[in-house]
Order: sequence, then structure tokens, then C-alpha cells
Amino acid sequence: MFVDSHCHLSFPELRAALPDIRAAMAAAQVDRALCICTTLEEFESVHALAMSHDDFWCTAGVHPDNEGVLEPRLEDLLALAARPKVVGLGETGLDYYRLNGRSLEDMAWQRERFRVHIRAARATGLPLVIHTRCASQDTLAILREEGAGQVRGVFHCFTETLEVAREALALGFMISFSGILTFKNAVDLKAVAREVPLDRCLIETDSPYLAPAPHRGKTNNPSYVPLVAAELARLKGLEVAQIAEATSRNFETLFGPTVCRPGVVRT
Repeated sequence: MFVDSHCHLSFPELRAALPDIRAAMAAAQVDRALCICTTLEEFESVHALAMSHDDFWCTAGVHPDNEGVLEPRLEDLLALAARPKVVGLGETGLDYYRLNGRSLEDMAWQRERFRVHIRAARATGLPLVIHTRCASQDTLAILREEGAGQVRGVFHCFTETLEVAREALALGFMISFSGILTFKNAVDLKAVAREVPLDRCLIETDSPYLAPAPHRGKTNNPSYVPLVAAELARLKGLEVAQIAEATSRNFETLFGPTVCRPGVVRT
């Protein structure tokens, strides 16, 4: 019924509790999850999760905020993208939140890393999972420069303005909402959610982070994604089942027929 389009089940606090998390997912009718890669060093662990469970898939990529890790080359991403159950590239993008005294010019390494992911997406046809924080205009500009009309994907854990959402939608991207949508103080984000067309919405947990209300401050996991769906339904004046159906269909549209429900054949 529900799909968690972005989670980090390879992180130690979730990996150790995976049997309990999977039981909670089943009870909550969360039937699929996309496990997101954040470093090349982490990839084999993320990929093993996808290969071990018929309701998990994964991505390959290096998070923009990770430093002191292997830098992805185009050939690295192309090789990982060819592995079974890899359905996306990222998460990638730009993050200027922690400059630590550096200038935007000093972040050229992030922008080049992002460009490498976009080039891999162009070459493979796989969608991008975009992370952008305090860097939306550069994120959009580089997408236009490198891949406008040639790449697709999702702006995950969206927290930007309605203007940025409209620009992302115009580039053909989907918008994913996380547990932040349930926070009382997320007034502007709720307004964005009302405006994003239903056929361009995804839902996610970004677990272990950003647990939705009433679990805010606790360790998040994919079984909580129905709470995000419920808030999106409230904002749009729809039934939760309608949100579940639409976001699941959008997930399949973006990430391809291999992410259909286990045992279901699409014609």
C-alpha cells in the first residue's frame, strides 16, 4: 500500500533492528522501500540489503555533505548502476549548510561531484535522488546546465520554497515529502504540499532521521511513512488510500517496473 521512497536502512541503528523494522513495516502496510547510498564505501552494504529482500531496492551515489570519502568517478557510478536492483543515482546534489568558514567558491568540489552524478544519470537513464540544502539556486542551475530535458528524478525531503518546487517541477522532477511535513511549525512546507500536483508527489521517511509526529525526536523507520501520507492527505483534502495509491504509482513511474510490488507483473 505505502512506499518509503528514501531511507537509510544500512545505518547501524536501523540495520541492527531490521527484523523488528520489517515486522513493523508489514503491520503498517509499507510494502516497499528504497535504500539510499551515501558513500561508495557504503554501497556494498546498501546493495546487500536490496539483494536480500524482494521488497527493497537501492541507489548508488555519494552524498554532497560527505567529505574524506572516495570521490565518485563517472566509470564508478556507471559500473554500480549496472548492478541488479540499483534503480537510482544519489543521493546527490549540493549542501551549503555547513560551510565551516569556507566560501561558496570553496565548494567547487561539491558542484563537480554533482555534475558527475548527472552525467551518469544521462548515460544510464536512471533517475537522480537530489539533496539540496541552502543551495537551491545552484542545484537548479547545474541541473539546467548538465541535464535539462535529459535527466529525471526527485527532490527528496523537500524543505524549499514554492518557487523552488515550481522550478523543480518544470524540469520534470518529482517532490518528496518527509516527516517534516507533520511538524506544526512547517507552515510554509504545508503550503507547498498543497500546491504540488498529486502525480508528482512521493513520500519518505529519510530514516533514521526526521521521525514524523507524534514520534518526533525518536529514531525514524519506514513503518512511519503512513503518517506522512496522512498529513499529505489532510492537506490535499483526500483519503489516505488515495495518497498511498498515487505515491506508489509515482514511485513505479520514476524508478521503473522493477520496483513493482513483489510478485506483481505490470503489463
